[in-house]
Amino acid sequence: MNLGMVGLGRMGAGMTERLRGDGHEVMTYDPQVESTASSLDELVQQLHAPRVVWMMIPAGEITEKTTQDLIGILERDDVLVDGGNSNFHDSQRRNALAAEQGVHFLDVGVSGGIWGLKEGFCLMAGGPDEAVARIQPALETLAPKDGWAHVGPSGAGHFVKMVHNGIEYGLMQAYAEGFEVLNASEFDLDLEEIAGIWRYGSVVRSWLLELLYDAFDQHGSDLEDIAGYVDDSGEGRWTIFEAINEDVPVPVISAALYARFASRQDESFAAKIDAALRQQFGGHAIKSEP
Repeated sequence: MNLGMVGLGRMGAGMTERLRGDGHEVMTYDPQVESTASSLDELVQQLHAPRVVWMMIPAGEITEKTTQDLIGILERDDVLVDGGNSNFHDSQRRNALAAEQGVHFLDVGVSGGIWGLKEGFCLMAGGPDEAVARIQPALETLAPKDGWAHVGPSGAGHFVKMVHNGIEYGLMQAYAEGFEVLNASEFDLDLEEIAGIWRYGSVVRSWLLELLYDAFDQHGSDLEDIAGYVDDSGEGRWTIFEAINEDVPVPVISAALYARFASRQDESFAAKIDAALRQQFGGHAIKSEP
């Protein structure tokens, strides 16, 4: 099929290469790298009507502006796909805006990272049946076998991807805490070796564990050259917000998000409060600043 790709970063570039490798004609636009088009207008002109334009750009202001610009350029019956990690509420609003112009809007959660080019991307599509059917050839190329689904109406794709990333927070934190216990033990443990054997037959084996083994192999078991600063891109927070709205307890995902917050503090002011209170009520010793 013929489609346009907006955004040629780590994900967009891999998706474009995978599509082209399967015979799809992909026109591209990214102001930061070499593209077939120098503007959104030119990109749209390079496509066959009814058009399909797929955005793989960061969630937030850039997606908002690009979506509005494309809705103004595209014509009735064209399809606009947001494959970034947008908030599903924003996707529902953008769908309504696109519908006013006769443009079909799809929210497609994409998972696979830098390995997606080789292994395939897991795709979670939200939006009307007709529009999803239009892009099905691309979905089948991008995903591994049984790796994509039309999960529901507008917003459902990004909602499912949001929860997917919330689960990812919890899984990563569990590995992080377990290996910290191993690292602090009285035994001189080879963490790379342990991660390696756990990949085979263990009930905790997973792709994340395989990636951790690769990280130990690349950086050493002490990960000395990696700073212990963990950012978050928003999906964990959104998952927790929605869980609160649904009265659903998510203690593991919440704790994992808070652990990321803690990683960004050179020193915890809350810990200072704890130390001061222990001294006040119990006479416990405190450590002074160096």
